[in-house]
Amino acid sequence: MTKLIELREKILGLYRKNSRIIIALVKFVLAFITFININYYVGYMKSLSHVYVPLIFAVICAFLPINASIYLGAVMIILHLYALSLEAAATAGILFLILFFVYFRFTPKEGYGILVTPIAFICRVPYVMPIATGLLGTPASIISVIFGTVLHYFLNGIHNNALILGNVGTQEENVSKFTVVLNQSLGNREMYLVIGAMVLAMLAVYIIRRRFIDHAWSIAITAGLLTEFLILCIGYLIMGITGKFLWLLLGTLFSGVIGMILEFLFFNLDYSRTEKVQFEDDEYYYYVKAVPKISVSSSEKQVKRIAGKKVGEKEREDRIRKELARDLDIDEDMLD
Repeated sequence: MTKLIELREKILGLYRKNSRIIIALVKFVLAFITFININYYVGYMKSLSHVYVPLIFAVICAFLPINASIYLGAVMIILHLYALSLEAAATAGILFLILFFVYFRFTPKEGYGILVTPIAFICRVPYVMPIATGLLGTPASIISVIFGTVLHYFLNGIHNNALILGNVGTQEENVSKFTVVLNQSLGNREMYLVIGAMVLAMLAVYIIRRRFIDHAWSIAITAGLLTEFLILCIGYLIMGITGKFLWLLLGTLFSGVIGMILEFLFFNLDYSRTEKVQFEDDEYYYYVKAVPKISVSSSEKQVKRIAGKKVGEKEREDRIRKELARDLDIDEDMLD
């Protein structure tokens, strides 16, 4: 355990010293994966589908605020959908306007949640998002997760209905295209189920981890995972959705591991050394519960260099010793 704590301190120390480089690298990776996924799901404009385009855009976004990746990703999606269907591009533009209005109104600094959530869906572990936001964020942080969830289901729906949307037809067929796009963004019942489960799980984690109880984070992680798992299981059974229970179980277990890692990094307490203090002033009694953090100071070796005396210094010391012995009328060896 001591080794793990030392490793944690080294990781946190490394981050503090190189935070700018690490943040830029994280933004580059998130942006690159996001743009690659956009090209995979809706890569209908050939000029944007080459691999060097996401690479160049990701390098640019690495040195800009995280919201720049969101702006650029939205523009890429609209351009790709315009190459596929004007109706799809218009619907995407309206959807982004609504989502951006809500996002910038409540959580303008939660851009990482928007980028990470679709990636988590692709890796089949979206269940980690409400756990992470509940532990590290505020209730408003779930808005960014909802934004990312809607974006994932929207792009996936466009990808699955590309043949219908790409056909050029009559005015009635164009109206049906709007219907198809709207159904993918607003009529997907599974999307609402997942969003509801995420919101309730995130609130459970946030409320419990702020309680003044021992092992609050561990209890919060367990409660959040159980809430999300049960809601999704019941919802899938009611909707008749099959083939997702295994990934739900594996994703829940993986999310628990991520939650424990976050707890270890940001909330590692030693409850065995809990102290309770009571004192008062003229108006109040105070009851304070202090739980120390677990920390181990890594031993630092101090090397003391011992250099030999220079020849000039030795001659000067010999001369001073001889003069002092002559003045005191004593033997020179007595001064050694």
